[in-house]
Amino acid sequence: MAHVHTIDRIRRRHNRRNILQSVLLLGGMLGLLAACAWLLVGAEGVLWVLLGGAIGLLLSPRVPAAAAMRWFGARRIPVHDLPAVYRAVDRLSARAALPASPALYYLPDGGLNSFAVGRREDSAIVLTDGMLRYLTLRETVAVIAHEISHIAGNDLWVMQLADTISRMTRMMSFVGIAIGLVSLPLMLLGRADMPWLAILLLVLAPGLASLLQMALSRTREFDADMEAATLTGDPAGLAMALGKIERIIRPLWQNIVLPHGRSGEPSLLRTHPATEERIARLRSLESFNNTEQGVEEPLSRVWPGAAPAGRRRLWW
Repeated sequence: MAHVHTIDRIRRRHNRRNILQSVLLLGGMLGLLAACAWLLVGAEGVLWVLLGGAIGLLLSPRVPAAAAMRWFGARRIPVHDLPAVYRAVDRLSARAALPASPALYYLPDGGLNSFAVGRREDSAIVLTDGMLRYLTLRETVAVIAHEISHIAGNDLWVMQLADTISRMTRMMSFVGIAIGLVSLPLMLLGRADMPWLAILLLVLAPGLASLLQMALSRTREFDADMEAATLTGDPAGLAMALGKIERIIRPLWQNIVLPHGRSGEPSLLRTHPATEERIARLRSLESFNNTEQGVEEPLSRVWPGAAPAGRRRLWW
């Protein structure tokens, strides 16, 4: 029981920090958008822009999860093909207090990837061919718990909000730069002042908004990791999955030359945190172990519809 309290206390501390970071990052994005609007149309324009963005977000079409899956080219996995995984999905969804369990979809892609779409009432989780081919049942359940945490935490809506703000900022920047270019002849003739600071802000605003959006995404990933560890009670399962995915997707030369880290991509330009940092946080929770860890072999060996490793599709 002491282990349960320990992992819960650590999770709450991580969550409080991540929530604060998310609020600050969203506030920074809103402040940047408001500054661009104020430079273009004044104080009243700020209110109209924020009001228009809120209305647009509320009225944005909610695409059903099944329709989104058809657009991605994913196919629904029948329950009888992966009964153990579906049982785990139902248990995890109940623990996360979701009104409905997400549907599982298969994407014939060799990359190791998974993602969720939809909202709490109607959601779906995609598993690629590579995920099912290389991950064990334990690791797959941990990855699914991570995606369920995104759904339960309304992360999809939060990131949609951030994307809306970022798009509006880019639009404001484009309009401001266009007005500046049109007014350039008057400025050169001395009939108008050159607001250098305003122009500089409008030029830099899209890039700053993108950086804040990526930082917000990294924060939500950390939060989903912590919640997934709580749902499964098995932080080591997700740590193992992340480590395996990192080893497989990294080029061979990186594994040889840089065995302990990735290079080339600055952390500020990542939508996901560094895998090493995610694993370290999960390892800090390993004092509590799960007793239902599942089989330690790739799902392709226990899935009746699995195809030989050389084929791209599994069951259609």
